[in-house]
Amino acid sequence: MTILITTIHVLTCLFIIAAVLLQSGKGAETGVMIGGSSQSMFGAQGATPFLGKLTVVLATVFMVTSLSLALIKQNAVGPSLLLNAPVKALPTPAAQAPSAAPASPVKKP
Repeated sequence: MTILITTIHVLTCLFIIAAVLLQSGKGAETGVMIGGSSQSMFGAQGATPFLGKLTVVLATVFMVTSLSLALIKQNAVGPSLLLNAPVKALPTPAAQAPSAAPASPVKKP
C-alpha cells in the first residue's frame, strides 16, 4: 500500500511541476495584441482555466497522499527512538575568574 501511495505521490509531483511550468505569466497576453497568434487549441482564453483547475486538483491529491504517507509511517514505526535513548550528563563549566574592572567608569545619573 505504501509503494502505491508513494508512486502516486511522485507522479503527482511531476505533473504539478509540468502544469505550473506550462502556465503563462500575467504579461503573456500582450503578444497577441502586437500580432502574435492566440492559442486556438484551448479556445480564446488559452490553457489558463484548464491548467489552473488541473493544478488545484493535483495539489489536492498531493496533500492527501502526503498526509496518508505520514499517517501510515507514524503507525508503522511506533514510538520515537529518542524517548528510549540514554541521557548523558553534561559537564559543568569551570568557574571563571572574576573579570577585571571596566576600562572607563560608568557614570550613574
